[in-house]
Amino acid sequence: MGSTGAGVDSARGVFAVDSTAPGAAPRGLDVFRRGWETQIGDDVFQLPAFSPDTIGDFRVKGNVTKVHGAAIADLHAASATRTAEVPGGDQDLVAMYVVRRGAWTLGSPPGYGDQTVSAGQFLVRHLGRLTAFDTTADLTAKFLVLPPGELKPLLGNRAITGPADSAEMRLLTALTDMIHLTVADLGPSGVAAAQNTLIELTKAVAKGRFDDAEPRLAPALAQAAKDLADRRLADPELSPAMLARELNVSVRTLHRAFAAVGEQVSTYIRLRRLDEARLALSTPSGRLSISELAAHWQFADSSHFTRAFKKHFGQTPTEYARSTDAASPLPTRHPTPAGP
Repeated sequence: MGSTGAGVDSARGVFAVDSTAPGAAPRGLDVFRRGWETQIGDDVFQLPAFSPDTIGDFRVKGNVTKVHGAAIADLHAASATRTAEVPGGDQDLVAMYVVRRGAWTLGSPPGYGDQTVSAGQFLVRHLGRLTAFDTTADLTAKFLVLPPGELKPLLGNRAITGPADSAEMRLLTALTDMIHLTVADLGPSGVAAAQNTLIELTKAVAKGRFDDAEPRLAPALAQAAKDLADRRLADPELSPAMLARELNVSVRTLHRAFAAVGEQVSTYIRLRRLDEARLALSTPSGRLSISELAAHWQFADSSHFTRAFKKHFGQTPTEYARSTDAASPLPTRHPTPAGP
């Protein structure tokens, strides 16, 4: 368990927690609460009181990042969690729950009933006070806290739900991953921009459409396209048009987003396929032939694959495979015992 923060910079904070190791659970909640209170702050989100069974068995692993009045928590809970019966406390914020595994059940105002966010779903709503919740064991989820100013009028009293893999959610997920990685290097204007972009993409999730004229969203769009391309590298249908369709933007918008970060869509796909082919050539066991690699990674033929590989890596696939074999240590040979 550990925590790192921005010191006197109250606009941002970062901490990581892991109470899943054997013997860590009895103090796991204390460490999580201390990290939240010192690095995120009750001004962003006040942690509720937890039930006694949760206090004694709080096995959670995750990363939490604060950017201005927003916070992003990526969590895996090995144990079930539950708040105390009466959480109490007034708050004015917008919360989003994105569940990948397990389920997160949220208390609601009287007369509305509880709401459960199941695996593969998200829920976003305005909170005027702390509400009860419980989660299943083996939960993997993302929890976002956002300032209410621009979002509260859009949401009203509604709780908006939908699939966690929608085009807008893919962009939001890509953005939160980028923020986790880069927040320590952001200056004050970068921290403010990160919060504003989170708000803009949450608006897109609530509306079910992406404002492709918003230039601040270009890096998130490019990253979401890269994440999607990485999962589909062997797919013969992978193309800028397919990525644009999956992300619900025009091809032109996708190209503009990549240009904004100094890249091209087709070049990214080709280089990632070459990287994967090189990794395959580095594995002697069950190595595919050059023609099989070319077909698997969607090159027109082995000649085209060989030319592209040599241009990028300075060696043909065959030369690279030979150099890898030469660099590998020879297997140890044990002397055969002499006969009688």
